[in-house]
Amino acid sequence: MLQRVLYLLKTYLLTVLIFIVAKMGFMFYHAGVQSFTVTNVFEVIRHGLSLDLSMGLYILSLPFLCLAVSIWVPRERLFRNILRPFYIVISLAMALIFVADTSLYEFWLFKLDAFCLQYLETPTEAMASVSTSYILMRLLTIALLTAIFTWAYWKIPLKLPKIRKRILSSIGALLLIPLIIIGIRGGLDESTTNIGQVYYSQNQFLNHSAVNPIFSFFASLEKSGSNIVSFKFMDQKTCDDIVNQLYNTQSIDCDTLLTTNTPNIIVILLESCGGQFTEIGGRTDITPNLNKMAKEGIYFANCHANSWRTDRGTLCTWSGYPSFPNTSVMKIPAKSRTLPNIARTLQQERGYSTHYLYGGDINFTNMRSYLVSGGFQDLTWKTDYTTDEQQTARWGVRDDITFQTLTQLTKTMKQPFLIGYSTLSSHSPWDVPIHHFDDEVLNAFYYLDQCVGNFIQQLRHTELWNHTLIVMLPDHGIVHAGLDESNPLLNHIPMLWLGGVVKQPRRIEQVCNQTDLPATLLGQLGIAHDEYTFSRDVLSTTYKHPFAIHTYDDGYTIIDSTSFVNYDFISNRVVTTSGKDSDKLMQWAKAILQAASKDLGER
Repeated sequence: MLQRVLYLLKTYLLTVLIFIVAKMGFMFYHAGVQSFTVTNVFEVIRHGLSLDLSMGLYILSLPFLCLAVSIWVPRERLFRNILRPFYIVISLAMALIFVADTSLYEFWLFKLDAFCLQYLETPTEAMASVSTSYILMRLLTIALLTAIFTWAYWKIPLKLPKIRKRILSSIGALLLIPLIIIGIRGGLDESTTNIGQVYYSQNQFLNHSAVNPIFSFFASLEKSGSNIVSFKFMDQKTCDDIVNQLYNTQSIDCDTLLTTNTPNIIVILLESCGGQFTEIGGRTDITPNLNKMAKEGIYFANCHANSWRTDRGTLCTWSGYPSFPNTSVMKIPAKSRTLPNIARTLQQERGYSTHYLYGGDINFTNMRSYLVSGGFQDLTWKTDYTTDEQQTARWGVRDDITFQTLTQLTKTMKQPFLIGYSTLSSHSPWDVPIHHFDDEVLNAFYYLDQCVGNFIQQLRHTELWNHTLIVMLPDHGIVHAGLDESNPLLNHIPMLWLGGVVKQPRRIEQVCNQTDLPATLLGQLGIAHDEYTFSRDVLSTTYKHPFAIHTYDDGYTIIDSTSFVNYDFISNRVVTTSGKDSDKLMQWAKAILQAASKDLGER
């Protein structure tokens, strides 16, 4: 029996050691962006050990079962033939998760979880953010790590001598089962092993480094087994009272800023163009055209993105519907097709002709279903372009080409029209045809700004300009140069209304959300927007509680004119807070999430 116990112990210790080394690799890979000390490395290992020990016991389950059976059937070759393929699979899974976790973190700033599976339905688009060499390097790393891990497991000698006292040995094996189960669940307390238990620092990078990515991934699979999220923070009446106070669907005594209530409308979602790249972040050189236009139109200077991904931000913009930390509503057709949409409202109320333009794959994240069910009569996307044009960027057709298509649509569509347009070039791998900045990220946004400027300049010289409203806003902000969710600038986005139908330049200072576009726009057009229950008319006298809420993977931020809160659901604690009204904002955020998840569940 001793030989079997030693084999299990060596296998367990090897697994935990692999986890520890992977943590160190994760940290040093990101050392160029994230700052930490050698002491921090040891702290991360110590605090993350509980998850490593638990996950190691999960992996030990099959070897334990095999060795328990071998007490009665001591056939080394049989169990070696079972365990060797098992170790190959485990080694491959660990290598794949370690590499994916480390690679994706620089883009998303959260640990690997089941969320990434949503984007594997369209692998071409999922990998378009990176170069071929980037992917090949990681595939080679996965292969190398798989070989090393497998070799290490196979080197542990498996000896199964016959046991005379089989019954006593079997009883001993049975007694180990509750110990393994207790170790997996993290003790006998009411709370079981969870990711939040390893969070120990105000530095989120250190917390994330301590998390075992395999545990994180499989724990999130359980949460994502259903597309329905559910938040319950308070009794429903209290929740309803708060939400009803915050969201009013009426437009009363609006400050009218347009010359007509039936303008042609073009809504341009500027891929990833957060305020950090505009005058909001103090940059006048990256987006000079947008900065200039902000003084010529209606500029919502304190608008904030609701989410951090294009599929979520697109739905928030067109349907005025909230975002969720771990759920993409666009990927739930049963719900997304029932949501109100600016396109359908304008089509039904004013007879608008509608069209959506996107240079990428319109099927990505169920985008086609959402747009068609939302009232867009025609779609132009990647397959409508030549093969050469489709290959001008990793994500699809380059922005300068699709802006030309936008110009053509304005000349051919029946008026009044609504055109939705999502740009795509300002997205990793930042493959744009100009080189104004050495920083490829800044360069991509400069290119986007040049495309916008050229389009507006062309439109100004046409009669159509006098009858058109152009709405420009980003779909979300991005992590860059150390900016993360603890900084309000990350989700602060510029929203600009421009065109000949704008009476005069205005700067709107109230804090607002991306989701407020439908109610505010429809309010200006004199169209009721009662069905947009989570959208507010920023220009109405009913807008009495200016604030903006944003969700990201396992957390939220909420901000008003005086206070800001960043809350993490994994550790159930406030990461960052400032201002006198942070407690009130947290109560509002909880009520909104509870009400929104209840609405989502009632699809």
